[in-house]
This record gives sequence, structure tokens and C-alpha cells, in this order.
Amino acid sequence: MPTPPDAKKIPKTDVLHGDTRQDDYFWLREKDNADVTAYLKAENAYTDEVMAGTKPFQEALYQEMLARIKEDDSSVPYRRGAHFYYSRTEKGKQYPIYCRKAGGLDAPEEVTLDLNALAEGHPFFSLGAYSVSDDGNLLAYTTDITGFREYTLQVKDLRTGRLLPRTTERVASVAWAGDDATVFYVTEDAAKRPYQLWSYRPGVMGSNLLYEERDALFRIGVERSRSRAYLFLGSGSFTSSEWRYIPADGPAGVWNVLLPREKDHEYAVDHGDDGDGDRFYIRTNGGGRRNFRLVSVPVDDPRPERFTELIPHRDTVMLEDVEVFANHYVTHEREDGLIRLRITMLASGAEHQAEFPEPTYEVSADHNHEFITRLYRFRYQSLITPASVFDYDVHTRERTLLKQTEVLGGYDPARYRSERLHATASDGTQVPVSLVLRRETPRDGTAPMLLTGYGAYGMPYPVSFSSNRLSLLDRGFIIAIAHIRGGGELGKRWHDAGRMMNKRNTFTDFITVGEHLVKEGYTATEGLVIEGGSAGGLLIGAVLNLRPDLCRAAILRVPFVDVIHTMLDESLPLTVGEFEEWGNPKVREQYEYMKSYCPYTNLAARAYPAILVKTSLNDSQVMYWEPAKWVARLRALNAGAPATLFKINMDAGHGGASGRYDYLREIALDYAWVLRERVRS
Repeated sequence: MPTPPDAKKIPKTDVLHGDTRQDDYFWLREKDNADVTAYLKAENAYTDEVMAGTKPFQEALYQEMLARIKEDDSSVPYRRGAHFYYSRTEKGKQYPIYCRKAGGLDAPEEVTLDLNALAEGHPFFSLGAYSVSDDGNLLAYTTDITGFREYTLQVKDLRTGRLLPRTTERVASVAWAGDDATVFYVTEDAAKRPYQLWSYRPGVMGSNLLYEERDALFRIGVERSRSRAYLFLGSGSFTSSEWRYIPADGPAGVWNVLLPREKDHEYAVDHGDDGDGDRFYIRTNGGGRRNFRLVSVPVDDPRPERFTELIPHRDTVMLEDVEVFANHYVTHEREDGLIRLRITMLASGAEHQAEFPEPTYEVSADHNHEFITRLYRFRYQSLITPASVFDYDVHTRERTLLKQTEVLGGYDPARYRSERLHATASDGTQVPVSLVLRRETPRDGTAPMLLTGYGAYGMPYPVSFSSNRLSLLDRGFIIAIAHIRGGGELGKRWHDAGRMMNKRNTFTDFITVGEHLVKEGYTATEGLVIEGGSAGGLLIGAVLNLRPDLCRAAILRVPFVDVIHTMLDESLPLTVGEFEEWGNPKVREQYEYMKSYCPYTNLAARAYPAILVKTSLNDSQVMYWEPAKWVARLRALNAGAPATLFKINMDAGHGGASGRYDYLREIALDYAWVLRERVRS
């Protein structure tokens, strides 16, 4: 083995609540320091040298995964106004091309944005907002060329193809008024918190500041209702929300507060007409109804006293979303981790559910821009079924498959099976697990397994399809997802049970799942690889400190591992807002609890498994220095930890490479490392 890098130590001492902490690697935060760059490059060089023998295999994996992808492809067109919009990809090009056709699908194609042209000369490129005025003439869009998620707003005249001269930096969200001349946008502060609402008329100098959110716990966003009748401005923290509204045809009007913010009350709003007049449809968890209920209220008198309850609160069902149309509404409801769709007719109140056939799956809304329609478009996929776009007729209940993502090379879903099971935590909690494997894969402990998890922010881990994953499944791997506490699989209380002073449940749930899968013969400890990204990287870092013997190897992607220092630095993006997720270390009790699991703080001289850590230099959500410090300290405590590799993308952000071919090469490295560790075991 080559010699791993050895980062120098520059001790920095801090005292909080009478507790002294010494951080030898605080200096790695200095992004422009030549020594920092040299250290990161040394880690990349070490990884490249260790993995040099796998280069041909990485290329073979890349070609294998690429061969499953239809490189010349297009999305399902959707109608908005007088045009049909879609995107397409061309072989050899990294990014999509956004297009539209006027009147019908037989009309000539008009390219609205070619992301490949916009990305030229930039190692990273991302499209944020893409919003067209009602008359179809002006396109407001935002782009990021660094990976730091700092988006720049531009407006393009689609009649001439000309870019209007003005650009606006640090834009988080965009919406058009109904006059085809006014665009609303939200800008970020120095800590990347969306906090100011502006309006301006393209082609006219100057902007108007309409609202500033002064509470650092809250972030704002602007959007337009599907009915096109209203504009909404949402202010939200992790536990509370507040919405303002104006008629879309009156952009100079006053933004009225719908329901004033209050502690532990989250709500969301949409607009429709039930036949007796305009109403707001509000998904609310006020009054301790944590999983939300649905109410409606007259637009002209939206006081809580006028609420009409449409769907009551249910302890075991999470009301995740509501989409209102002219004659019906669709709710997304999650029970025991699985999404179902409920369709309710506005006039009669008649309702039914759309059923789905597999034991574990994912359903999400697709493009539904038309307000007056009998069709609801959704995207369905599972660990076995590729992403499939359906139109669902809410009257006949007939679903029409519009497109299923092609998997080239003879993919046959019948060769695989998915399962859903539960592991029992020490407190009796049943933790759901989703997994997929080839039908002939034995259940005798000999199969290797990749176990992943997240468990934060109340976000359910998506049970989605990946053709790349076949490169592991076809080599005998089982892929498993632990739906642990802290996520949203079982509603708000599932989230509550894995955040703040309950955070350790997230880690012990994951350990429980790993032990259960070994006990049931799905894999063995020496065949288990665990992985997680971002907050899921915190999960894996904490688990490695608690149970380094749980697995053979671990992958940490852009991991949030330096919890104490990050949550003490209120200048960083996300820190203040996330006091309601992790706690505030300036509060002694919360500091002590946070310190008990912080992956960086709890590193020690112990027998860790093989580890692959990945990050990006321009990550704005988890700064590159968190994994850099974690790896440096791990090496110092463990004689260099030569089985730990650290790979840094020097040109990307939180999601890694932005181009589809570059991204595949990153996955090829990951899989080559996983399979190499499998052979070494």
C-alpha cells in the first residue's frame, strides 16, 4: 500500500459550557490556503494510486452502465398554455435540451434552452428555476456554474431568442404574475437563506423589495397556484409556516397573511372552486394534529372559524401533499411507509384510491400544469420497475402508460424480486426495510449487501429504480434501504422520534436493521457494506463509532460529520434553521447530547472497516472541510488508516458531478471500490 497523506496539526482550543475542545484540523476550513489545496490533492492522489489496479474495471463498469441508458431520449411532453414542453438528450452530450411545440406535437420544435451550450467552458452546470410567462413569450430561468447553489436569474425573450440585459444573483425561486410583465423572485442572504421577495418588470430598470423575512429560522419561497389565480409566498422553518397571497392579476397589490405563524404549526395552501365560490385548500397540522388534516375556507374570509374539514387527522396516515384542480383534488397519503393516491370530486365529495401492485414502490406527481382536466399525471417506480409516467383518468379510473424509462441490454424485471420487512428495535419499534435482489440469490448469509439509510428532516427515503444498481445486483449483491426514525416514512411522529434529543434512535435503528438482515441470512457481517450521504453520512459516521464491527466497508458521501463546529457557526448555510432539527449547542443540554454522537468528536483509535469518503469542493450544504477534517483525524488516530480513501471532486457541489457521463464515472469508481472490498473480504 502507498503511504496515506498526513495532515499537519494546528491546534485550536474552544471552551463551551466549561468543556474544552481541541480541534487540530480547523485550519482545513481555509479554502484559499495553498496547504489546504495541497492536502486535498494528496488525498485524491492517494485514492487514485490505491485504486490504480481497478482502472480497467472502472472503465468496464462505466461502459456497462452506459450501455443500459438510451442516450438519445426525450421526456413526456406536458401542456402549459398554448405550448407542449419537454426536454431531450442527445448522445455524447452531458445535459438536456429544453424544447416546446406550439399548438400540437406535430408542430416544429423550438429550443428554449440548450443546457450544453450554456454549460460550455464550465466544469459544473445546473439549471434551477424554469418559468414561462402566461403568454408564452418570456422565460425566467436560473443557473449555477460552481456547484455552490448560487443561482443567477436571467430572462429570455422566446420570440426573438434574445437575452434581456439584466441578471440577478443569488436567486432561490421565481414566479410570474398574470400580467405577463411582472416577475417575482426571492434572493438569499450571506448564509444562503432565502429571505427577500422582489418584483420587477423585464426591460424596465429597478426592482421593488416587497418583503424581508427577519427571523433567521425561516426561509421563504414564491410560487403560483395551478389555477393561475393566486401567487403565494411561503415562510417556513422546520416546525412552523406562514403564507401570504395576492391575486395573480394584481401584482402591485398587498400580500395578505393567510394564517399567522405560530409555534409547532405547519401548513400549506392551494386554490380552487368547489362550486360555491373560491376557496383555499389548507393542509394543516395545527392543534397537535402532527400528521396533518385537510380543510377548506372561503378566500374572502379565511379565518379558522370558517374552516370546513375535508379529511380528518389520522394517527397512522401522513397527509403529505394536496393538489387542487378545477373539479377534483388529489392527496398523497403515506401509511406504513407506502404512498397512496386519493382522488376526491369537488362537487359530490365522492372519492376513491389508486392502487399499486408491488410490496414496495414510489409514487410522485409529474407535470400537472392544466387546471381544467380529468387527467392526473404521476410517476411510478420501484426497486424493480423503471420510472414510468402515467395519465390517470379520475372519472374512469383508467391509467395510461405514457413512457417507461428504457433499460437497454435485455433487462427483465422478472429476474428480480423486491421485499418489504421489519426489524424490531430494542424499544419494540418496528423499523421498515425495503430490499431488492435477483431471484436466485441465496438467503444463506453468503450474499454481499449494500445497506443505505438517511433518517433526517422528515424525508422518506425514496424507493426508486436505478439501472446502475444492476451492476451490483447481477454480481450477487442485495440492495437494502433502512427506513429509520428521523425520516418521514411513518409520518411526523417518525420524524420527531429521530431528531433533536431523540437523534440517537436514528443510529440504533440502522444498527438494528443491519443485525436483523445478518440474522435472517440475507448477508453476513463480512459481506455488509453500509452507505449514506449528507445527513445520511452523519448516520454512517455515528454508526461506525458505535459499531465499527457491524460491516465490512462503508461509504460516506458529502457527510455531515462535524456537527458541533458546524452548528456553532451561524454564518454557515443552514445552521440557524437547523437548530430545530439537531439542536443548538449553545444550549448546554443540547450540546452534551449532540457531543455524544458527533462523528468527528467521537473518533477514536479503534478497528474501523474499510471506508470510502466522497465530497465536493464547492458544496454549500456540507462544507468540504467536514469530511476533510474527519479523514485527517481518523488517520491520525489510527496509524494513517490506510484502508480509508478520500475522493474530492474539485469542481462540483453537494450532488457531485453535474454532467450525466461524469456522474456515471463517479458511480463506476464507487462500485469498483465496493466490489474490490468484496473480493478482499
